[in-house]
Amino acid sequence: MGGESGEDDPIIHFVFVHGASHGAWCWYKIITLLDAAGFKSSTVDLTGAGISLTDSNTVFHSDQYNRPLFSLLSDLPPFHKVILVGHSIGGASVTEALCKFTDKISMAIYITASMVKPGSISSPNILNILEGEEEIHDYTFGEGTDKPPTGYIIKEEFRRHYYYNQSPLEDITLSSKLLRPAPMRAFQDLNKLPPNPKAENIPRVYIKTAKDNIIDPMRQDQMVENWPVFQMYVLEESDHSPFFSVPTTLFDYLLHAVSSLQR
Repeated sequence: MGGESGEDDPIIHFVFVHGASHGAWCWYKIITLLDAAGFKSSTVDLTGAGISLTDSNTVFHSDQYNRPLFSLLSDLPPFHKVILVGHSIGGASVTEALCKFTDKISMAIYITASMVKPGSISSPNILNILEGEEEIHDYTFGEGTDKPPTGYIIKEEFRRHYYYNQSPLEDITLSSKLLRPAPMRAFQDLNKLPPNPKAENIPRVYIKTAKDNIIDPMRQDQMVENWPVFQMYVLEESDHSPFFSVPTTLFDYLLHAVSSLQR
């Protein structure tokens, strides 16, 4: 999935990282727009997500969860850099990648995503955003009901409200067939990184979603305040899933953000 470009190849290459329970499939509208416009794009299924053959109940550590992303980045040719884009908890995977593959990333874009400065313990943390909302989740107990849950997924009757309150019905139907339980244990490791000044030098962009029922817009503002960004955009009519609800506007914002690198 890595690009074939060399040092002098001007092609812009986007790499997309999904959030909890989703997979590479959720980016299909954005990938279609980028490909039609002549850009290169890659998507990953993190371990236990999408079409990954791994049972998410057996994914216990963030390095294991993020392995497909890290493999893609490590396999890139010399001098080839990507625009790394993360959604929701996928933002934590983006930050880990920034720290491990600083020389492979030219910009990081967080879409209503967890964005915590390495070395800090920032609030709000996306892992506790739905704290007190346990009744909206179904849990899986891969090690038995006498042990802590190993996976979780939002119950079907709550998905439209939390994920897709502005999204087309056909995308809600699609997601109902493809969502998978997310690995709770692996998520406990996320956002626990030591300081990394080199990673902080990579330009970051935050895209805020104004009608988000999972990460309140004020919480998104707080993450940006805690770790200021190079640019910030607001999707005024978007729910938590702008790749479904406002794909064309999201596409425009991605291109605008990247154009700033070329000035």
